[in-house]
Amino acid sequence: MPPALPQPLRNTRILSLALNLPGPAALMRCARMGAECSKLESPPAPGQCSVDPMASHDPAVHATLHAGVRLLYADLKTPAGQASLHAELARSDALLTSFRPSALARLGLDQDTLQARYPRLSLIRIVGTAGERAEEPGHDLTYLAKAGLVTGDEMPPTLYADMGGALMASEAVLQALLERAHTGAGACIEVALADAAAWLALPRDWGLTTPEGPVGGGHAGYRVYPCADGRVAVAALEPHFAARLCAAAGLPATGDALRLHAPATHQAIAGFLRTQTRAQLDALAQAQDIPLHTLA
Repeated sequence: MPPALPQPLRNTRILSLALNLPGPAALMRCARMGAECSKLESPPAPGQCSVDPMASHDPAVHATLHAGVRLLYADLKTPAGQASLHAELARSDALLTSFRPSALARLGLDQDTLQARYPRLSLIRIVGTAGERAEEPGHDLTYLAKAGLVTGDEMPPTLYADMGGALMASEAVLQALLERAHTGAGACIEVALADAAAWLALPRDWGLTTPEGPVGGGHAGYRVYPCADGRVAVAALEPHFAARLCAAAGLPATGDALRLHAPATHQAIAGFLRTQTRAQLDALAQAQDIPLHTLA
């Protein structure tokens, strides 16, 4: 049995009003860290299970995101709904939202109003773009495009900005609670999905993952190659791993970076791997302690 995960958010109550993916994914992370998590939504229409768009996109994903989350329903535009909301806020340590700032202000959930009424409550606001541009519409794809992470016409393989933003939002909960331990007051932290995309893009911006970069294809030990019956992702980046890969390919056993970037080294390793089956490469990896993973 794996060891129990740390529960740094035990005895912490988090209320979420956030829909779609980033907010619920952040709440899921907080629940795994021991928080008591609740989500308040508008009442669903007859035949609906939730007003959250994710419930209609993929009910199974929606169920996964909300496992262990206490679901509440209230119309925040009504006095009764506001009363339900504030009853929850009075017992919460953090409020997680994904509304635009103008919508929060209309609901009386802007930072100044909340701070005055609930001094120890922290507000974690998930927005698309930070600051003055927080009212602009957008989604994961547009934030990735802005960060230069959309290439060609193919869709990205996952929702990087949304999931990166979820991690940043759960981190913001921890930051806010640590800050409150020092000051006694709640904090307001804005988490921008565009910033999450920009953070994920930093290795590319630094040149690490460009085609000539060390982990973008420039290093012969860190590439995806064809093999006899599929493909192989090779990650022999450190000198000792690279030396074993070179020796297996019939080259002098070296981890020298200049040699590993040489076209001749690329060609020799590619030629060797093309003759090997996935089973042979899996056996090689185990026998020689080479980090690689074969693919169909």
